[in-house]
Amino acid sequence: MYPILKPLRQIALILVAVLLCSSCAKAYLPPLSYNPWQVVSLPTEATLADVAFADAQKGWLVGNNSTLLQTTDGGQTWEQRNLDLGDGKYTFTSVSFSGNNGWIVGQPALLLHTTDGGKSWSRIPLSEKLPGAPYMITALGEKVAEMATDVGAIYRTQDNGKSWQAMVQEAVGVSRGIERSPDGKYVAVSARGSFYSTWQPGQTAWQPYNRNSSRRLQSMGFGKDSNHLWLVARGGMVQFSDEQEPEKWGEAVTPEFATSWGLLDLAYRTPDEVWVSGGSGNLLASFDGGQTWQKDREIESVPSNLYKIVFLSPEQGFVLGQRGTLLKYNPA
Repeated sequence: MYPILKPLRQIALILVAVLLCSSCAKAYLPPLSYNPWQVVSLPTEATLADVAFADAQKGWLVGNNSTLLQTTDGGQTWEQRNLDLGDGKYTFTSVSFSGNNGWIVGQPALLLHTTDGGKSWSRIPLSEKLPGAPYMITALGEKVAEMATDVGAIYRTQDNGKSWQAMVQEAVGVSRGIERSPDGKYVAVSARGSFYSTWQPGQTAWQPYNRNSSRRLQSMGFGKDSNHLWLVARGGMVQFSDEQEPEKWGEAVTPEFATSWGLLDLAYRTPDEVWVSGGSGNLLASFDGGQTWQKDREIESVPSNLYKIVFLSPEQGFVLGQRGTLLKYNPA
């Protein structure tokens, strides 16, 4: 009996070794062949929330502690701008420009507007009956903007903020994140990440959907074509909906088992190139629409959580993080 068991034991050990090797191969991603991101020095240690540009060179960066930074060289250098907002400290959550027409929203309830590219800013009064607090703003042209609150109330102005029209009759409830597509669709993740909701122009109310796994949702947004959705869930799970049937989701993937638990945001640079950011300098890239992934190993040394990725064009992009961390995309 023993002579038979010994070869079987050796075979079992070999199989275990093969399985361990294959799992290790999936645990760590291959590195990018080059690092396209430059760490930009900023005169602040505030946590950054959003970035927008009035033209190719002139841009604005916002964050907590009333942080407002301006660049005039495409984002290579930034200078602090101080606004007279009284004694209070605000968290600026969103900034958006359409030409020289720009907007900033923040919390506690704050709405700022400029018509001269940011040389001067005026404060727009907000109703005390506004559902929720301003969360995001989108400049849509001269005098036109769309504002969403953190409970999913959506309003549009056609006269530089003098009056606002409600776009949805029922709010969605407190949300951890809201994203807007270029064609006016919205997706919101519930505060606890247990479900998500969508809204598009013409609908009177948000449409809720249960999450499709046991993992709570971290963030969601729209693909480059605005038709399909992506999601990042707890545990580093990434998933994409079907381009033809957005309510159907493809297979969930965990790009890197060893470190993907801290993924926070996702953005498309091109229809096929996808970037995902996370905690502790985690920055991953896929060049085939999310089928395979690589990791930017040089950014791992950046001591910051990377909260948001913004591509203003395929050639202009930024990654925003905590403690004044800003990465600027430099095309090869």
